[in-house]
Amino acid sequence: MGKINVKWVYLLILSIIWGSSFILIKKSLLGLTPYQIGALRTIITGLFLFAVGLKSLKTINKQEWKWVILSGFLGSFIPAFFFAIAETEIDSAITSILNSLVPLNAILLGFAIFKIGFSKRQLLGVIIGFIGTSILILRGADLNPNQNYLYAGFVIASTVMYALNVNIIKKYLQNVKPLSIATGNYVAIMIPAIIILLFTDFFSESTYAHPDFKMSLVYVVILSLFGTAIAKVLFNTLVQISTPVFASSVTYLMPVVALAWGLLDDEEFGFIQILASVIILVGVYLANKKKA
Repeated sequence: MGKINVKWVYLLILSIIWGSSFILIKKSLLGLTPYQIGALRTIITGLFLFAVGLKSLKTINKQEWKWVILSGFLGSFIPAFFFAIAETEIDSAITSILNSLVPLNAILLGFAIFKIGFSKRQLLGVIIGFIGTSILILRGADLNPNQNYLYAGFVIASTVMYALNVNIIKKYLQNVKPLSIATGNYVAIMIPAIIILLFTDFFSESTYAHPDFKMSLVYVVILSLFGTAIAKVLFNTLVQISTPVFASSVTYLMPVVALAWGLLDDEEFGFIQILASVIILVGVYLANKKKA
């Protein structure tokens, strides 16, 4: 009973943290480029994780390192850039909604590649959640007709990577400590991030002179520490104490949080969005409800 309650607590905390990430990316883009945000997010997170988890790397054996590295690129490095690029054209709330494709991908890829089974109830829950997500997407398209939805491809590609990542953690890194996985991820992706940052003109006077530079940097720091570093450790723990489907279902709750932030940021939020959010929550419940 205790473990059941704990996994739901993790799920709710992660939904709040990650649901807030999209508005932080949106605000960061006011004074920084998508590539600067992706690189800074990776570097700041890596420095934080190295400070608290460097000793934990000793627990990772040689056979596990290839999966830790792959997990780093799929679960952290590439999506950090893709989401920032997507939000240059797509509203932050819509981006979070598209991110809800992760559980569906987790089930399909888990079964097709990793031979991880799923129940009919799980599939039904994911489908219902996806219906709710679709309603939110269609409503978002109505409210934002001028947005370039080709950029949704960056978000969809990221959901596939996230789905692969949760299955990799569950199948190959189940016995590795969550902090070790997270720290090991950034050992692999820190140097590429530094190289990218050097080519973005981040250290130029024109970047520092931008009126929104300082606040954008503050948003990136908050995003890095909470939305990436702390959340990544929590998420790895959640994957290990539950299932890939349950862990990835956090993406169903994130749009609710993201839409709330959007409302505070003067974005429209009507009855249809509320209805869709309820449908999403029903999907999460069914996907994780055990048989009597």
